[in-house]
Amino acid sequence: MMFDSQTIVTGHGAVRYSDTGGSGFPLLLVHGSSLSRRVFARQFDSDLPRRWRLIAIDLPGHGESEDAHDPQTTYTPAGFAECLEEVAERLDLQRLAVFGWSLGGHVAIEWLSRSTRLRGLVLSGAPPMPRGFLGMFRAFQPSLDLLLVSKQQFSERDAARFVSLCFGSARPASFQDLVLRADGRVRSVFAHALSRGDGADQRRTIEASPVPVAFVNGSDDPFVRLGYFSNIGVPELFGHEPLVIEGAGHAPFWERADLFNPILDRFLGRVASESAPDWQAQARPATARGWR
Repeated sequence: MMFDSQTIVTGHGAVRYSDTGGSGFPLLLVHGSSLSRRVFARQFDSDLPRRWRLIAIDLPGHGESEDAHDPQTTYTPAGFAECLEEVAERLDLQRLAVFGWSLGGHVAIEWLSRSTRLRGLVLSGAPPMPRGFLGMFRAFQPSLDLLLVSKQQFSERDAARFVSLCFGSARPASFQDLVLRADGRVRSVFAHALSRGDGADQRRTIEASPVPVAFVNGSDDPFVRLGYFSNIGVPELFGHEPLVIEGAGHAPFWERADLFNPILDRFLGRVASESAPDWQAQARPATARGWR
């Protein structure tokens, strides 16, 4: 596939991103731990960019972005959220929606707690949990595999297992290379930050959200307790209940893009219609739709 990327220098290092441009309402896609913006290929290579402006970023320590100069500060929910705020400022994104997957979802919730830019939030594999270790225990299924999320040094076998857990049988071999490239300090620092309760209380943030929120999870997610979502009160819950995509695991946007993309399209339609009309002033000329 073709892949077009650009660089923004932030206080947390230089980050690479891809942007379809165009006049559609903007959606920033934020990937999970140890991966990169390439996981969103099935959104970029779909009909979504015909209506919406898609922007995908490699967080610091991932993909083509730089590793953090100060990992203990950057590789936290607050540090990553600050990085996204800088990117949005540089791209003049006064209003946008965010799709956050796994780690990216937790970062998006933190960003929502400290920014007025967000007009809608889609979360997959990222249960908004109360602060601390007990909150994590309530939201995630306990298993030995979950320990990989916080393991700093990965062997090739660890990387293969991690990709398998995230993408199931639909995993491409190239994703293992992404995991091995990632700065392993992200896993240890971020997991410890969540267990300590650093940053915003994610459950309270979502339950007080002033913008629409959509939970879209896979029925076979190996990490997340799906039943946890039924007890979360969201003022504007898209679809009126947490959405579950059958036959998908931790990455429904990849495994069942045929079902996920229409949900994303409908969500963006709602957010765009509810947002002030002057968001169109943010539009920039369309660029190549594919990856380069």
